[in-house]
Amino acid sequence: MQSYTIGQAARLLGVSPDTARRWADAGRVKTHRDDSGRRLIDGRDLAAFSIEVGRTGNTEEEDASYTSARNAFPGIVTAVKLGDVAAQVEIQAGPHRLVSLLTREAVEELGLEVGMQATARVKSTNVHIDRT
Repeated sequence: MQSYTIGQAARLLGVSPDTARRWADAGRVKTHRDDSGRRLIDGRDLAAFSIEVGRTGNTEEEDASYTSARNAFPGIVTAVKLGDVAAQVEIQAGPHRLVSLLTREAVEELGLEVGMQATARVKSTNVHIDRT
């Protein structure tokens, strides 16, 4: 499973690294240390925490921007539901929850799973997913 540094988690949650560090220090999200002593957050733990932050709107940074000129929402995959042909992928990008319906084949080709970093790109009413 992929793990994230405090800085990477902060970017995915749409907050400053200091805020992510405070949340980790307060025990709101579980961390562990790698061989070099860096604090890491397991992808599944970060996915669950990102849903909590998205629901409560508790980012502590109201001025943060979550879109670019191309409407890209970098975030973390929080759910993957596979059908026989179609699939549904949910991404939490800061306070934004995005849901994309795509083919099962596309999900498998991208190797999408809960806890992975991904970017949702929104065009009109379509949501495209890029593995990042």
